[in-house]
Order: sequence, then structure tokens, then C-alpha cells
Amino acid sequence: MKLESTTPSYFQNEPLPGDAHLIGWTALVHSLGIEAPVRQLCCVSEKHIGGGQRIEGQWLIYDKRYRPHQTLAGHLSFALRHENIDLLILKRVFAAVPETALLEIINSKPNGAVARRVWFFFETLTGKQLDIADAPKITAVDALDPKLYFTGKPVLSTRHRVRDNLLGTGELCPIIRRTPKLEEFIALDLAHAAQDTIGKTRSQLIARAASFLLLADSRASFDIEGERAPANRLERWGRAVLEAGKRPLNQTEIYRLHTILVGDDRFTKIGYRTEGVFLGELDHNNDPNPEFIGARHNDLPDLMLALNSCNNRLRNSDVDAVLQATAIAFGFVYIHPLADGNGRLHRCLIHHVLAERKFSPPGIVFPVSSAMLERIDDYRKSLQTHSAPLMEYIQWRTTVRSNVEVTNDTTDLYRYFDCTEEAEFLYGCVERTVDIDLPNEIEYLERYDEALQGITNTVEMPDRLVQMLIRFIRQNSGKLGKRRRDNEFAKLTDEEVATSEAIVQRAFAGYADNVLTRR
Repeated sequence: MKLESTTPSYFQNEPLPGDAHLIGWTALVHSLGIEAPVRQLCCVSEKHIGGGQRIEGQWLIYDKRYRPHQTLAGHLSFALRHENIDLLILKRVFAAVPETALLEIINSKPNGAVARRVWFFFETLTGKQLDIADAPKITAVDALDPKLYFTGKPVLSTRHRVRDNLLGTGELCPIIRRTPKLEEFIALDLAHAAQDTIGKTRSQLIARAASFLLLADSRASFDIEGERAPANRLERWGRAVLEAGKRPLNQTEIYRLHTILVGDDRFTKIGYRTEGVFLGELDHNNDPNPEFIGARHNDLPDLMLALNSCNNRLRNSDVDAVLQATAIAFGFVYIHPLADGNGRLHRCLIHHVLAERKFSPPGIVFPVSSAMLERIDDYRKSLQTHSAPLMEYIQWRTTVRSNVEVTNDTTDLYRYFDCTEEAEFLYGCVERTVDIDLPNEIEYLERYDEALQGITNTVEMPDRLVQMLIRFIRQNSGKLGKRRRDNEFAKLTDEEVATSEAIVQRAFAGYADNVLTRR
């Protein structure tokens, strides 16, 4: 099947480099009028390029020897051999071309790796079966190259002689590329490092550290949403987070967590929403100005069932726990199945996976939300980098309730996503909690206990007052402020105050606070 041979001056608002032609996914999207963003623009030069390729602006330019025939087979083969897999584009290519064109590709080289992968992906993503006999017993090929991608437990598809090593299913499938950064994170073995820290610490101290880390994570999760939750709501949500991983992840569990999060359901419906949802502002006419639009509410049952199937596949594989947490938590927030609370539940799902996979020590909640809050711009960027390019392909109108109603089929926009950058971001947050937050909190408590014991041995006071004294001295750079001296601690002698200040200064000498331990 031949493709349109004209070369545009611009593609996705980016000027095409001189003497270059579209190639691979970019050529297929342009020629077939595919409704999907190309994440990495690619073209092929008419000249030789040192090293075979170079980056110029938003374009990855290939040497002229890579230029394929201007056919469906040529560009599809190039994309599957040389570019990052894009399941959204691939599925929409399948919908845009006649099945006879695909049969032509497969039958021309029935034993070829690319042909069998095209065949496998067509039947996996569309749920349709081509009119072709099963492949003979030849050496199987991988759906995804394990050297380039993190892959699931392979299952041989005897029909195609392809090892299905996808992270998900045809109904919902995340992609995570093997990058040097992710390889380095995994090599750190952070789960073992956290367990090693716990193993060197008294159980009573661990229990106290765990309590504060849980509170810090709960508070930060609300802070990210711009909310200041009352203490009872923080405590309620903290208890829910602490139970993460103890129940199977399914619709019942999501509804239970949503009930805990919302509390008062008079204004927010519990469970999957029954209308549209968007992130953004209302303009001066009270009309939506969305930056992001979630999946259509009619698609939610299928999408969430597919997300759960993806999670079940990953939890029974050797896929790294943080990568699984990324795929499930970010897949959830991109679907945005709830009317309110999607962000907090998305972060709770991270805890669910890490606890279920025993990545985090029992009873310890890594304060991932606190690390996200510290890197809030990076967090928002990771979300927007994925969602913003999709907005061009979502048609919507304003409802009478100043909401959005999606008017085209957008389901596939939420089924297939590359979450490599999100995985790098999340792993960075986990690394911080293991290397900094957990040991820092333990060290704080050890120093605090030293100060508490020292002051208690100096002057008889209730523990509550001693705790206040330590906090006030620390907050005032090692000295008790005059106002506190004249009020709460007026009964102390000057010598007792000086001794207490010296004890606190000595206990916390050389200790550097981080954001979690500013008390």
C-alpha cells in the first residue's frame, strides 16, 4: 500500500528541516490523517549524517540510507525497528488501513519478525482476527525488545510465534523504556537499603518514625491539591494509606478509599463519576477552560477493569515494584475516574503497590507525596507532558452545569501511554525518601530523645513541657526566646534555661533539617 508522498513544510507546528522527508510514525500519522500526537518527530535527510542521526530542534533526523519505500510496509517497518513503540498510533494506523494491506505485509514475509509483530499487535490491540492461518513452528520473537523496554512475564502466542511480554493487555498497556537513569535507580536496590536502615534501629523508634512519616505524607498529599485538611481528615486518610496493599486492588477497594477520602458524600458522589471532568479554570462567562480532560464517563468501567487487569499481570511478574506503581498510579490519574480526589487516590495507589510488592518495609509509608511536593514543578511537568498533547484530539462542549462533555471517541487516548519520564520522576522521589527522609527522621528522634533525657535529668517538668521547651529552643536557633521565657517557662531559673539550651544545642549539633522534620 503506497502512502502520500508529499512532504509538508510543517508538522505539529514544527518546521520541517530542509531537504528532509517524514519517516516512520511521523510519516504514517501525516499520510493517513491519524488523530494522535507524535511524541518524537522523525524525518530522513537527503544527505549523509555523521553517526546516522542527529537532533535538530524537535526533530530526530536520520541519515539518507534509512529512507524506506513510501509505503505502509516501509514506514511501519522503520517505526517498529528504529523508533519508540507507540501503541496509540499503531492502533489508529490499523483502523485507518484496509485489512488487505496488513495481510499483504504479513504474507510477503510470513516468517519475518516485523511481519509477525505487526500481525500480533493488530490482533492484540483491535481484538479482531485476520483471515490467515497460524504461524508455523518457527523461532518466536519478542513483542518488545527486552534490551530497550521493561517487559512483563512473557507468554508465547503460538498463533503468531510472538512472546507477549507487554506490561499490560490490548485493552490498556503502559510502556516504560529502559533508560540509563532507570537502570541506575533499580541497581540501587532501595528496598534493601530501607530494610537495612530499619534493621539497625530500635523497634520503638521505628514505630514513632513511621507515625510521623505517615502524617507528613498525608499532609503533603492534601497540600499538593492546595487544601489544608483538618486533623481528623488527615488522620482518616493516613489510616487508609497505612492499610495500602492489604486488600486486592479492584473497584470495591477504590470505592472504599474514595469514601474515606471524601467523608461527607452530600456534595461528591462516591465512586466512578457519571459526567465529564476537567482540570482548569472557569472563564468570566463561567465556561470551562480545560488544561486536561479525563476519559468519558461511559468508558470508565472498561478502562478501570483494564487497568486492574494490567495491575494483576504486573503483580505476578518480575517487573520492578516502582515501575509497576508508576504504571498503575499514573494510568489511574490519566483516566481520572472520580469526580474529586483523583490526585490523592493516585498517590495512594503508589503506596498500595509498594506495600503489596513488599518494596516498603512493613508498617512504613514512604513519604512520596512529601518528595513530590518538594519537586512540585517536576511533578506537574511529568503530568502535563503526557496529557497536554492529547487535548488537540479531544472534542468537547460546555454543559449547562459549566462542565465538559466529550463528543468524540477518546477511549484509546487513555489505554496506551508511555510513562518512562513518570517512572524516572517517581523513582527519584522514592530514592529521596529512602536515602534522606527515613534516616533523617530516625536521626532526629535519636537526638530528640537525647535532649529529652538530658533536660529531664536537669529539672523536673512534665514531659509535655519538656517537649515544648526543646521545640522552642530549636525554633529560635538554640536559644529560648524572651516571650517564651517570660510566659510558659517563667518558673525556670536562668541556670536551668542555660543548661537546657546547652543540652539541646549539643544533642542537635551538626544535624541538618529537611522539610519533613521542621517541627
